[in-house]
Amino acid sequence: MQPDMEYDDIAIADIANEMKTDRDSLARIQREKLGLLFDAIRGESFLANSFYRKKFEGIGFDPQRDELRVLPLTTREELQADQRTHPPYGTILTQEVEACVRFHQTSSTSGAPLRWPDTRENWQWWIRCWQFVLSGAEVTANDRVVFPFSFGPFVGFWSAFDAACARGCLCMPAGGMSSVARLKYFADNSATVVCCTPTYALRLAEVADDEGIDLKSLPVRAIIVAGEPGGSIPATRKRIEAAWDATVFDHVGMTEIGAWGFQTTNYRDGIYIIESEFIAEVIDPETLQPVDNGELGELVLTNLGRVGSPLIRYRTGDLVRMTVKQGPGNVTFARVVGGVVGRADDMLVVRGNNVFPSAIEDVLLQFDEIGEFRITLLASKPLNDLLVEFELEMACDEKGLLSRVAEDLRGRINFAPKVAVAAAGSLPRSEMKSRRIVREGGNE
Repeated sequence: MQPDMEYDDIAIADIANEMKTDRDSLARIQREKLGLLFDAIRGESFLANSFYRKKFEGIGFDPQRDELRVLPLTTREELQADQRTHPPYGTILTQEVEACVRFHQTSSTSGAPLRWPDTRENWQWWIRCWQFVLSGAEVTANDRVVFPFSFGPFVGFWSAFDAACARGCLCMPAGGMSSVARLKYFADNSATVVCCTPTYALRLAEVADDEGIDLKSLPVRAIIVAGEPGGSIPATRKRIEAAWDATVFDHVGMTEIGAWGFQTTNYRDGIYIIESEFIAEVIDPETLQPVDNGELGELVLTNLGRVGSPLIRYRTGDLVRMTVKQGPGNVTFARVVGGVVGRADDMLVVRGNNVFPSAIEDVLLQFDEIGEFRITLLASKPLNDLLVEFELEMACDEKGLLSRVAEDLRGRINFAPKVAVAAAGSLPRSEMKSRRIVREGGNE
């Protein structure tokens, strides 16, 4: 019996084959979709995306022939300025607002939030992208998928919920509950898949330990994480998997660009880019020139199916190492090796060193004694310094632990920051994106 779906047939069976499309065919698919996208942008309707019509004015771009990099890059700052000048949604829409059925907005950690309405067709595209994530984690209609996130405007796992519904899964909302109640909810309903942030997966493990709940006795077999880099940080992934006895799958996306990355059961050392729905480039964030295959640079994406509000050559701010070398299982999509290294705006410059918080997290969570943590950038003269605080998971030789942590951090980030033990329960927890990086005085 086929599941009752609000949306068109997702053609789930085609997803696995699409991952193995040869690269010449992928290029043709991208060109075809890019052509349709430009047809919509250059349309004659009143709201035919004046943002890009103005931005590309005077550029005779042929989607079937010309290199994409002849077009200017798009930045978050441009979009924010456009929404300030033309509130509330700017001029990025290719159709009238009345054609939109979904609305989300970004968090405000990088300035003013971006407000993003989606048409029904846009949302169907979101759901299609999430089918790659679900297929990668081998989610089937027999799975019971639980979503412990709040009913808010952040896109979070909204598209995941609808994608799992379309797949025929039993989808269970778990907002408005305490962590203890959620764990009981998982058990009572025999949940097999959990969608949450890495931080919250660890928080639930912490609560389960406090309450004497054996997570490993639950039927949860897979945890799909997003919103933070933790799913691709080996120590974080290892800790979650050990606590839950379940497999962690990382996913990457952005409210404004879409759900662009996924993992599979036989490739979790990086992220596949859904190249049938995105064109990916990697550039030097300073020179804006392309970098060589496998070199660190900023990911630039063009989404190909979000016709109602597309982004072309969008600077994501994510720093990655991308390769087009074929992955395990003959998957031909480009890969972000090791996952997203960090965000360009998250990078800290301390004592002349470039420091990514993900590197510090990977060191800290290799210690079983360490639980929640926080990183504070200290405005010391003449150079900045770091304070790394963490709570203890168990009794230990605190002095010895501090010494070992400082030494391991020195080996990873080229200097030993200040380290300190925080009182149990004193550091903030979050159900969604964690806020573990602060600047002296408490500003994020």
